[in-house]
Amino acid sequence: MAGHEHASVGETADTSPPALVTRRVPHTPRAAVLFLHGGKEDSRAPSRPWHPAAVRMRPFQRAVAAATPDDVLLGEVRYRVRGWNGADADPLHDTRRALAELSRRHGDLPTVLVGHSMGGRAALRAADARQVRAVLALAPWCPDGEPVAHLLDKDVVVLHGDRDRVTDPRASVSFVQRARAQAARADVVLMPGGDHAMLRHSGEWHRTAAATVVALLAAGGVG
Repeated sequence: MAGHEHASVGETADTSPPALVTRRVPHTPRAAVLFLHGGKEDSRAPSRPWHPAAVRMRPFQRAVAAATPDDVLLGEVRYRVRGWNGADADPLHDTRRALAELSRRHGDLPTVLVGHSMGGRAALRAADARQVRAVLALAPWCPDGEPVAHLLDKDVVVLHGDRDRVTDPRASVSFVQRARAQAARADVVLMPGGDHAMLRHSGEWHRTAAATVVALLAAGGVG
């Protein structure tokens, strides 16, 4: 029946809820910005929209909504579980599902990913998708050995508080240096006095993030 997808013989239907939650959907979107909140290193507990990590991104969404043109679609990635979970990299798979859903609904829109902490790691990994033109990573979790080769010709900006005690701002600086060596257009800004939760000087975080997203969209031809 039209409008429904069925699993082929021998395949298991995916019963997971949609990974893409849209917050602003223009009639004819020219670009998209997707937000990815943080989480835990290891947790199989379900991720819920009222968890603090998810709520923390709402002011950033509002700031970006106010700063961007109305023809930019805004959405967020819905995680199935709260943790990265080692080699399973659960939020990365959810981000890939969200990007695929976005493409099915609206075509390959040039997309900016905005991720915090674990979500920053997922956003940076998911930048290998064709439609992802840029990443804004907020206090990202960047363990040693994170891949950077796929960031060739991508725009990457990292904002990291210099007083972060959860994720290491020095690791972000190292990541950006390695990304530049792979011909990424990458930059890092250390936020003076900034903590991991982005609560100290929160207005400055929100304003800087919104202005950065606008600049990244403009670099991709969306003014």
